[in-house]
Amino acid sequence: MGKIIISENLSLDGVIKDPTGEEGFRRGGWFGQLGDRDREAWAKVELDEALGTEALLLGRRSYQYFAARWPSRQGEWADRLNSLPKYVVSGTLQDPGWNNSTVLTGDVVTAVSKLKQEVKGDIVVYASGQLVPTLIEHDLVDELRLMIYPFVLGAGERLFGETSESKPMRLAGLRTVGDNLACLTYQPETLKE
Repeated sequence: MGKIIISENLSLDGVIKDPTGEEGFRRGGWFGQLGDRDREAWAKVELDEALGTEALLLGRRSYQYFAARWPSRQGEWADRLNSLPKYVVSGTLQDPGWNNSTVLTGDVVTAVSKLKQEVKGDIVVYASGQLVPTLIEHDLVDELRLMIYPFVLGAGERLFGETSESKPMRLAGLRTVGDNLACLTYQPETLKE
């Protein structure tokens, strides 16, 4: 059975919007404000994660962002992402152009639950700000890997929105990445009754 791993870059106050500054958000581009040492350490963590995953799961917008950039890149990380099976949740995408890509249509919860049964190993979700809350709401997430950037943006789309009930998590890992990043790993906590 597969494990759904949410892997997100976010500001100290939980903002995920426009880390590269390409969307025109006035507080975007915070990823580019990192120093070289932090960026290199981050890239190593991301490569290791990609090498340890069996598939990617993305929302349509995130899929299109990645599909427009990664096929032309070179190197071990690019080779891994390009070769992985990719699943994109979408009601509108007809023909995914990135190799090894499959569109999941219909009910998201049903499609992702079936995917978890079919894939053995980690299924990593990058970005996908609309998909992640749905996965959390329906208890489909097995692990959250949050890369925290040292910026308080004060505005912008945040990773966590409203849920129908509390979603208790337990800290499963904590490490410093480079000089200024923190990588927090959380797993759902099973409540004792």
